[in-house]
Amino acid sequence: MGKSIDLLQGTLDLLILKTLALEPMHGWGIAQRIQQVSQDVLQVQQGSLYPALYRLEQQGWIEAEWGASENNRRAKYYCLTSRGRKQLERETSNWARLSAAISQVLETAS
Repeated sequence: MGKSIDLLQGTLDLLILKTLALEPMHGWGIAQRIQQVSQDVLQVQQGSLYPALYRLEQQGWIEAEWGASENNRRAKYYCLTSRGRKQLERETSNWARLSAAISQVLETAS
């Protein structure tokens, strides 16, 4: 099992938006999905997750409402707004450009 990687703020925002594009989820579920899909490489800490969710909600990119979790506990469920979908498209495009440019530099530097 490889070492987990800390996420930069903008990267975490992008991963949260992408996760919520699939279905509404509560915070713990978002963290679990990111960890699971990344095969345990990306682990989202509570201290980073909840400030990011708050920030995304303040931006109007996600909305939250209270509901019952799988174990019947009260949980805040987050979903993507139409503004959030547009932001996800922008961020995905920016990420593709950035990662391609970084790859280009790394390949050239070898």
